[in-house]
Amino acid sequence: MGRLEDRVAIITGAGQGIGLAYAERFLQEGAKVVVAEINEERAASAMRHLDGTGDVEFVRTDISDEQSALDCAAATKQHFGKIDILINNAALYYDIDNERNDYDYLRTVFSVNLHGAWLMARACSPHMVEQHRGRIVNQSSGAAYLYNMVPQSDFHEVAAFSYSQTKWGVVGLTKLLAGQLGQYGITVNCIAPGVTMTEATKKIVPDSVIDMLPMMSAMKRKLDAWDLTGTALFFASDDAELVTGQVLCVDGGSVMPA
Repeated sequence: MGRLEDRVAIITGAGQGIGLAYAERFLQEGAKVVVAEINEERAASAMRHLDGTGDVEFVRTDISDEQSALDCAAATKQHFGKIDILINNAALYYDIDNERNDYDYLRTVFSVNLHGAWLMARACSPHMVEQHRGRIVNQSSGAAYLYNMVPQSDFHEVAAFSYSQTKWGVVGLTKLLAGQLGQYGITVNCIAPGVTMTEATKKIVPDSVIDMLPMMSAMKRKLDAWDLTGTALFFASDDAELVTGQVLCVDGGSVMPA
């Protein structure tokens, strides 16, 4: 019997990369999984990949849209009867433009990476409160901690730091949600991955930087999406019954916050 037997998990952004790895691992552990994905082409590919591995459904979800988040929770409850686990994995990363520092774009990134996680938690938590049990796992990033990795150049303007800002916000959101929802048997924890070898990373991170990554970690190795699934499984399982408001950096020792 798997560690998530008969649990129902919504995994946002599960059409590719880390989210897809989470979906695959959770299905192996007996969970029923909702692939909450905005991109229907990616979702179709994910569903083909996951075919035959367990009970999995696709619900098209735009986490930055309040009604779409509510609809995802409602569809999950209607199909599976409950919501036990929410993995807030989806974020603007694959298509992010790190060269843009304008306020409009910063708000766009916030609407997905931070406010989207809040909207999904807001949509799913009433169902968890009803059953007095739930697991919310947010995804931050090691980028939230890399203050000294900001590019140095002649000053033109204050940079937006859009990805790092939002991922630091996810850390704070995790602790605030944990403080409110713990009394209802709901734990809220956070994973901060290092640079992970997904298609998104290969698209936006130069090869020269990727080649240097092992030297920046204590364990001298690159990080794959599957390396993160054990931490997500722990937070979602009964083993983490009294663990809440915590952040685990999973990066081979690149970031070691006190």
